[in-house]
Amino acid sequence: MSSLPQMPASQAVTNHQFDSDTEHAFDVVVVGSGGGAMLAACRAADNGMSVLVVEKCALYGGTTAISGGGIWIPCNMLAQAAGADDSFEQALTYVRACIGPDISESRVRAYLQTGPRLVEYLHGKTQVRFVTLPEYADYFQHQPAAKPGHRSLDPLPFDARRLGADYAVQRPPLAATLVAGKLSMTQTEARRILGKHPGWLRILAGIGLRYALDLRWRLQSKKDRRLTLGAALIASLRKSMQDRKIPLWLNTPLQELILEDGRVSGVVVMRDGKPTRITARKGVILGAGGFEWNQAMRDQYLPQPSRMEWSVTPPHANTGDAILAGQAVGADVGLMGQVWGVPAVQIPGAPQTHPIFVERSLPGCLIVNAQGQRFLNENLAYTEFVRTMYRRHADGDGTIPAWIIFDARFRRSYPCGPILPGSVMPDSRLPPALREILFCDDTLEQLALKIGVDADGLRASVERMNSAAATGVDTEFGKGDNVFDTYYGDINVKPNPCLAPLVEAPYYAMRLVPGDIGTKGGLLTDADARVQRHDGTAIVGLYAIGNSSAAVMGTTYPGAGATIGPAMVFGMLAADHIAATS
Repeated sequence: MSSLPQMPASQAVTNHQFDSDTEHAFDVVVVGSGGGAMLAACRAADNGMSVLVVEKCALYGGTTAISGGGIWIPCNMLAQAAGADDSFEQALTYVRACIGPDISESRVRAYLQTGPRLVEYLHGKTQVRFVTLPEYADYFQHQPAAKPGHRSLDPLPFDARRLGADYAVQRPPLAATLVAGKLSMTQTEARRILGKHPGWLRILAGIGLRYALDLRWRLQSKKDRRLTLGAALIASLRKSMQDRKIPLWLNTPLQELILEDGRVSGVVVMRDGKPTRITARKGVILGAGGFEWNQAMRDQYLPQPSRMEWSVTPPHANTGDAILAGQAVGADVGLMGQVWGVPAVQIPGAPQTHPIFVERSLPGCLIVNAQGQRFLNENLAYTEFVRTMYRRHADGDGTIPAWIIFDARFRRSYPCGPILPGSVMPDSRLPPALREILFCDDTLEQLALKIGVDADGLRASVERMNSAAATGVDTEFGKGDNVFDTYYGDINVKPNPCLAPLVEAPYYAMRLVPGDIGTKGGLLTDADARVQRHDGTAIVGLYAIGNSSAAVMGTTYPGAGATIGPAMVFGMLAADHIAATS
């Protein structure tokens, strides 16, 4: 917990002058417009309350809009309909094993018990629709009660035309989630294409043909109107807000919380250049993301080295505004030294890094440190990957930066970060910015010299990887020895879809930094998402969800969707608690 001093319980807003044009009142004010915030707004409206959503940026959707859009919900109705073997007790056993002794039992129980109700509510009352992913395994298959699938759900595609003019101000998807940076694909389509499953070329051609033949829409926009992943989730939630006539104010950053007689009774925002007071008669829900784009907070809390430019999230959006506002009224914080990490590639001139989520699973690559040595299973879940980078770097192993190494066969066959397969984007056609990040040479020794790693170490690492590829068994780190590892592997490569020898020159390298998809630390909350003071008491009227709150999953990440899932679940719990106590 933080040692920051507690603010006086009777503090109120001062130093602002308001008039009738800059004062407003609603039952609930939601700060932020990501998945958790929008869900909270819809649920509050369905509970009979008037709601306002305020967003600091010119675009709505937050980090959710650029994400995979999945939610990790054990025992959900879609899994049950598919005959999945799961139970609350099994899910709790798995989460306990993942988190360890620091588990917040009450919050975890609230999450696991409410998650299935969330999915029922979404399908019954909103425009959101999910499908179950029967083969997307939990991230820690060695833990008790881990499941090979069905706990992660993927949003169904959404037609952007249904949003009308609002689609123009939805945050666009991350280029890393699109075919050629332009065409949308579902999680299942992405897996089949990357892993070269039967029919993958037909799927890829269908995606391109559908886009090309959508002539009427092409006259309006170059953006794909078939929204998938996080874009589909946000669009369906925005349509649900439209159905409920919930106002959304863009370009409206939070300035401070209004605290009166120990209770949060509203917010002050900037709107049209003026400080604007908004009374929240029943509650304020903070869902405005973390602090990854606040370098001062990164320097204060996160392990070093740490740069905001390494983040994958929208530049300068999540600057810790909600967390700082909560601290100013006496809230405690937790997990401030943690991020939702992902290895990433920096591109000169690009506004944010490019994540390396799944390429690490593909056969014919390895990741090394400054000694040219492998230091982990390349397929390690992305948050655990970055935690390992920092831990090994602190031990003096030179893992920041790390380097992903591959050969000509890998380069020709697969994408890697922002670079498409060489079969469609040969080296000669790479734009200058991408040529700067892709190192290449005819020998491993010369490649090692170019990137500044030990040549003997790199040669030995490649030889061991080649031996592992021949047997199908990675005796060093176990790459490809469980169903999570092999999910994105190339099924045509035998005996292990994640292992292939590096034998074909030239050889390539790309620099990896410890990126993130957000910070995990934030305001401490209870099982109803109420923000807590340093003494453990709740600040009446104040709730926090998503990355504005300390993550319910602690330092870990049990499965795909364990960021957005809790954000939406606790958004629902917050809205229900406000309705029940007001």
